[in-house]
Amino acid sequence: MKFIRRFSYYLLVGLVLLVLSGILYGVHWAIFRDSRFVYRYLVLDLAFLPIEVVVVTLVVGVLLAERDKRIRVDKMNMVIGAFFSEIGAELLGFFALFDPASGDLAVLLQIGVDWSPQDFAKAKDAVRKHPLRMDPRADDLNRFCGDLVNKRDFLLRLLENSNLLEHETFTGLLWAVNHLTEELTFRETLEGLPEADYAHLASDMARAYSLLIIEWLDYMKHLKAAYPYLYSLAVRVNPFNPEASPVIHG
Repeated sequence: MKFIRRFSYYLLVGLVLLVLSGILYGVHWAIFRDSRFVYRYLVLDLAFLPIEVVVVTLVVGVLLAERDKRIRVDKMNMVIGAFFSEIGAELLGFFALFDPASGDLAVLLQIGVDWSPQDFAKAKDAVRKHPLRMDPRADDLNRFCGDLVNKRDFLLRLLENSNLLEHETFTGLLWAVNHLTEELTFRETLEGLPEADYAHLASDMARAYSLLIIEWLDYMKHLKAAYPYLYSLAVRVNPFNPEASPVIHG
């Protein structure tokens, strides 16, 4: 129905423009009585029409589309940056508390100031191959749940952001974190659960954790290319570095 209304609108506009063009040609003929001039320029305009289509549609259209795409990407990265500033970096530290092999993972994620795009690609591949076997009983699950609940409104507002519609991986991360929050809050208690239930929670945590790390690496790569000064700070406060500090010692 929406497509039909839009098509009808464009059809009406096209007909109005054609009628207006006919009226103007008629006015010209009525004043100057030179039909040959009208026909000659009508044919000339029709001959030039394909060139206009090429210039406007294929050249200008492509340039404008690329410009719009860059603007959308910049807006998406701004939203992703707000996510990591507000909750993402903190979540990485929390998830690591429930990962018995977090030390091995930390070795893979010691991001340096001189990392290249190839280094980030290798790190992402290593993370995907790293077995994430989360243990919900390794730390205080209630505290973790409380922190997620405190950030729930922020996460839901991010999901409403239209700039994220084309960013499937980040949207998937938000849904994974939101789902984990719901799993934890729906339970009356997080202590003394059956083994099968702990295994289910571990699976949900591993899913969110893996997506979070991958998205964090992509975001760090973006900072490295676009905002070196922000990247410098992000490297110094790397949540996987136990000696991380924003202070520069020389």
